Amino acid sequence: MAHEVVTVENVKRKLAKLFESSLKATVPNVPDVEPLVAASTGKFGDYQCNNAMSLWSKIKGKETEFKGPPAVGQAIMRNIPQSEMIESCSVAGPGFVNVLLSRNWMAQSIHRMLIDGIETWAPRLPVKRAVVDFSSPNIAKEMHVGHLRSTIIGDTLARMLEFSHVEVLRRNHVGDWGTQFGMLIEFLFDKFPSLEEVNETAIGDLQEFYKASKQRFDSDLDFKERSQKAVVRLQGGEQKYYSAWERICEISRNEFDKVYQRLGVHLEEKGESFYNPYIPDVLKELTSKNLVEDSQGARVIFLEGYKIPLIVVKSDGGYNYDSTDLSAIWYRVHEEKVEWMIYVTDVGQQLHFEMVFKAAERAGWLSTDDNAYPKASHVAFGLVLGEDGKRFRTRNTEVVRLVDLLDEAKSRSKATLIERGKGEEWTEEELEQTAEAVGYGAVKYADLKNNRLTNYTFSFDQMLNDKGNTAVYLLYAHARIHSIIMKSGKNIEELKKTGAIVLDHADERALGLHLLQFSEVVEEACTNLFPNVLCEYLYNLSEYFTKFYSNCKVVGSAEETSRLLLCEATATVMRKCFDLLGIVPVYKI
Repeated sequence: MAHEVVTVENVKRKLAKLFESSLKATVPNVPDVEPLVAASTGKFGDYQCNNAMSLWSKIKGKETEFKGPPAVGQAIMRNIPQSEMIESCSVAGPGFVNVLLSRNWMAQSIHRMLIDGIETWAPRLPVKRAVVDFSSPNIAKEMHVGHLRSTIIGDTLARMLEFSHVEVLRRNHVGDWGTQFGMLIEFLFDKFPSLEEVNETAIGDLQEFYKASKQRFDSDLDFKERSQKAVVRLQGGEQKYYSAWERICEISRNEFDKVYQRLGVHLEEKGESFYNPYIPDVLKELTSKNLVEDSQGARVIFLEGYKIPLIVVKSDGGYNYDSTDLSAIWYRVHEEKVEWMIYVTDVGQQLHFEMVFKAAERAGWLSTDDNAYPKASHVAFGLVLGEDGKRFRTRNTEVVRLVDLLDEAKSRSKATLIERGKGEEWTEEELEQTAEAVGYGAVKYADLKNNRLTNYTFSFDQMLNDKGNTAVYLLYAHARIHSIIMKSGKNIEELKKTGAIVLDHADERALGLHLLQFSEVVEEACTNLFPNVLCEYLYNLSEYFTKFYSNCKVVGSAEETSRLLLCEATATVMRKCFDLLGIVPVYKI
């Protein structure tokens, strides 16, 4: 039976507990003081507690022994419980308490992780089950770079939450229901009287098929009428129409899977059609709570602070995104018992989700307190731009096919490897695997390293550069560390059992401190839903390692064992960062 991994609290949380005790002793009459602990950037310490100033504003003018923030800081420092993790403390400026961590404690903590595994450094979040709703392309339409961003960001958020012991329902809310299907089905019947003939080869390019049916819909009145009737027949469950719909969805799904396979992304599809049967009862509940009213023939929910209402039933009696998304929230909270719903879409849908979440709060399905569950978060992202600064497209202004984009990244990566003579040195399989890891990894990292709210420029030359903050540079850095360990000729597993880590050199200590901050960085990236925080950490880790390796001889030095273990710890944390970012590490360059 697999034993559950016992996780170790991160440094920031451990220190917060110590400061919590100190604050209770320092100001016993001020209740519920939250310790303000942060990693330091200055030269005075590794971490800092910044409560003195805010505490002083609460106690000054009352009976107090303190004469100002510095005195409060001194008292906080004096009242910190004894701890093996703290080397020394000092107070700076207006009462900032600086903490210097013990080198021995740091070294032992890193060594323990090497023995017990990186999983012991996984954060513990206050949530058990979450939905990450991402990718979500439309059936019969080509996936575009917006879907690429949603897929990459959503997958990384899901991976980080899964690592943090959260059960994640990875949902692909595909656009598989709606009026466009009448048009597609009728066009399908015209082209293929027998459904048996319908497959990818027969239909060809789905995007072209969609365009041709839309053109016909706009220009042929008889076809338009038949299409509208087909929607009613499909929604009524008529078998012939339902089978045609299923066939179109299946062909689309196969196209989407080509992208997901290349990216190594796993999703469970629950599209718009899945929630359709729940809409009538959800609307009944919303109506019984006096949230729904009639307006110009439609049924709507007016929300305070918004000029336009949510339309839950259109004037023609049909449903739309608002009705589907509200039903999805209802289902996720009541049927799937989800505590946190995370929606990854472009920034253009921000208003829609704000309003849907607000309506769900008014219905009592979501908490109105941002820090309580169940809650929903919209993870918005900016546009992908071409190198001309305009929305990313191919020359003929069409949307770029994602499969072609990913294959291009892989083939460019392979060409570079062949240029460097790897075609002669490596087997074809090694060449293919490395080209895939580097090519696909480069596309993912180029997206994830940016603050997701900003637009980013898609450039193969930049993302496949082996210098600077790129996946290529980081993957090669990992391969170099692996090669240092291999060249030493030492058995690293044996060294873990018999050796010890020492952090006497300033660059050893700086690297060790950064390694120990891995867990709190993952926690921050999860809590705030910003994967770029993890990318920044990973790039900085490679920089700390470079400095350490430049100034601390590893193989053949008196400190060889300790330094090889530090190399191994760095490689272990790098691999986990790659894993969370959905990037496959490489071991040789």
